[in-house]
Amino acid sequence: MMDTSQENRVRQIRRILVLILFLNWGVAIAKIVYGFLTNFNSMLADGLHSLSDGVSNILGLMGITLACQPADKDHPYGHKKYETFFSLLIGVFLIIVALNLFIKGIQHLRNPVIPRIDALSFIIMLITTSVNVGVMLYEYRKGKALQSDILISDSLHTKADIFTSFSVIAALAAIKLGYPIFDPMVTIVISLFIAHAAFSIIKESSNVLCDMAVIMDNKKIAAIVRSIKGVKTCHRIRTRGRPDDIHVDLHVHVSPEMHIDKAHAISSRIEEAIKRVIPGVSDVVVHIEPAK
Repeated sequence: MMDTSQENRVRQIRRILVLILFLNWGVAIAKIVYGFLTNFNSMLADGLHSLSDGVSNILGLMGITLACQPADKDHPYGHKKYETFFSLLIGVFLIIVALNLFIKGIQHLRNPVIPRIDALSFIIMLITTSVNVGVMLYEYRKGKALQSDILISDSLHTKADIFTSFSVIAALAAIKLGYPIFDPMVTIVISLFIAHAAFSIIKESSNVLCDMAVIMDNKKIAAIVRSIKGVKTCHRIRTRGRPDDIHVDLHVHVSPEMHIDKAHAISSRIEEAIKRVIPGVSDVVVHIEPAK
């Protein structure tokens, strides 16, 4: 069974993702429909980017549903990396979107299409950009508070969407001044923003899946361990996992004459101390060795 705090965390993440899903789809529909009607390709591209935000939310919901399952016989370390894995899928999906938009931008550079720009174009972009800013700030803040890879990576996606929306607004002004070439150019810029966000997400997710060290400063852990009475020294400190699910293992030297019961008690105190001082640590494995 899932503990109450974890169940509450999952419920909050799901609620946030569903809310943001509807907001992203509303923004996407407005941009796509008006971009299509006016032949304004950079707005259409921005709308597709917003639509991809919605797909990211769906992937996030799938990931958090799998990740919330408790540890079992086949998965003794739990299922939390499913959340990270689905974050990686979001990154891959964004690369596909970026590539398609880049190709479309190049095609329209070679065969320009003159878009129809009016006041409604500016109004739609300003309203949808404001919604995206609010979504990004809210989702990132909640992702940090809940230590959710899905929410953080999805907020980075939305952050890229904000930059691209500003690019579209700039393109609107340039086209209105008589420079339609800015439309395909901004489409290409949008694709590069999306690609940058994608590689950032993939890098962070890969670090977790490839067991990169979570705590880079082992001196902090060593200081905690050495503060425990009976410990002579410690070495071979390793960490892995996610920020909210850190696994630590280390080797500790104690007196060769120490009875096993006392050595076990020291091991338990080390585990308790590390979990108390360092947030996110869920498992500590202590290897007791006789000091030479």
